[in-house]
Amino acid sequence: MALIGAVALIVIGPEKLPRVARTVGALLGKAQRYVADVKSEVNRSMDLEELKKMKETVETAARDVEQSVQTTANDFEKDWAETTAGLSSPESTSTWEPPPPSYKHPGKNWRLKRGAMPQWYKARAGVRTKALSGAARVARYRPKPLN
Repeated sequence: MALIGAVALIVIGPEKLPRVARTVGALLGKAQRYVADVKSEVNRSMDLEELKKMKETVETAARDVEQSVQTTANDFEKDWAETTAGLSSPESTSTWEPPPPSYKHPGKNWRLKRGAMPQWYKARAGVRTKALSGAARVARYRPKPLN
């Protein structure tokens, strides 16, 4: 490096050497960025190819699973048809209906029992039991005059 620098100093001269060094440095930086871009593009393409291969393997596995499920379902339907073939009788061609629900007595005042809250608790908690008009509310909550 020192030899190259000395030759450049002699050939180019001390006045032009800084400008040439800056230009050479800029060109080397551009070249390094270009090489890095090419490397990243190659890596991306390799990753893309790997992803395509992985996608193909997943798709083939999914097709195999789908085919096995379909064959199993077809076998089950055949077995079910064979099993249920002797169960249907000519008299009962209608579909099965569930029996109606049994009657349940609602009980007396079930809403009142479930919502029962003692009056003293309502008063302590500040639950309003009666609606007040606007005028009545103003009259009730108006500050008392000091005598």
